[in-house]
Amino acid sequence: MPDIENGVLELEVVGLRRESDCVLSIELADSERRRLPPWNPGAHIDLGLPEQVRQYSLIGDPTHHDRYRLAVLREPLSAGGSHYVHDELRPGELVEVGGPRNHFPLVHADRYILLAGGIGVTPLLSMAAALEKEGKGWQLHYGGRSRRSMAFLSDLARYGDKVQIRPFDEDGDLDLDTILGEPADDVAIYCCGPSGLLEAVERKCAGWPRGALHIERFSARVLDDDEELRPFDLILDRSSVRIPVPLNTSALDALEAAGVDVPNACRSGVCGSCEIRVLAGEPQHRDSLTTPDSTDVFMPCVSRAHSNELRVDL
Repeated sequence: MPDIENGVLELEVVGLRRESDCVLSIELADSERRRLPPWNPGAHIDLGLPEQVRQYSLIGDPTHHDRYRLAVLREPLSAGGSHYVHDELRPGELVEVGGPRNHFPLVHADRYILLAGGIGVTPLLSMAAALEKEGKGWQLHYGGRSRRSMAFLSDLARYGDKVQIRPFDEDGDLDLDTILGEPADDVAIYCCGPSGLLEAVERKCAGWPRGALHIERFSARVLDDDEELRPFDLILDRSSVRIPVPLNTSALDALEAAGVDVPNACRSGVCGSCEIRVLAGEPQHRDSLTTPDSTDVFMPCVSRAHSNELRVDL
């Protein structure tokens, strides 16, 4: 079993429910029914599965501290994780859980546009519930292959016309021109789903105010093969130790080779478990979470440096 991160929880599977023809939801609780660490809409956990760790968004009500609920899509080309959950995981079993962490939090805005593609609806479920509770203006546009494949339709029905369901076999793709319209101030756009949807939304939002669009990816973004990479040094601020990071070695591997233990799960720039605070230098972000202009954090599993050295809070 791979190490997820420091402070791993061992939780019991207390419920499984079929949400669509390809989505299974899981409820997890402490075996002694103790309170679980709190979370906010947009958060995810790391789920330890045999020989691998996968990240899943938390769904449900964050004010309920006794259980975590998540949903798993059966992936036809699964590396084993989703097949294990659907075919073998059963109530009463114990699983290791890391987190929760949130790199997709709700920001303050006057109005919210939520865009979901398939299983990408999961982080938006708790957002919709929170926005409704707060009396905010919001609308969720949810696309999928067919109604049979789209999870949580009955849960979303209570919101009436605030939720627009668009199965591809009935209506085609989401009409982003109509949904997004003209750029507007104080509107937050949240999108999660397959890469094609994310890329289309990014193109449509190119003219929107900076910071309006918020995206969560379930898989690592495609890296630019033409991006110039260079060796650099990590300087550990607490010990002044200097660790060289060669061109073909990740910063995380260099740290581990030097005996520095850094929590990590995905090693592909998706989960954020290895995030390190940057004190000086210019990071070269290659992860799927950090904005390009951010200078205060660094994901050593995939990211590098534009500067000759990075001083980090280790």
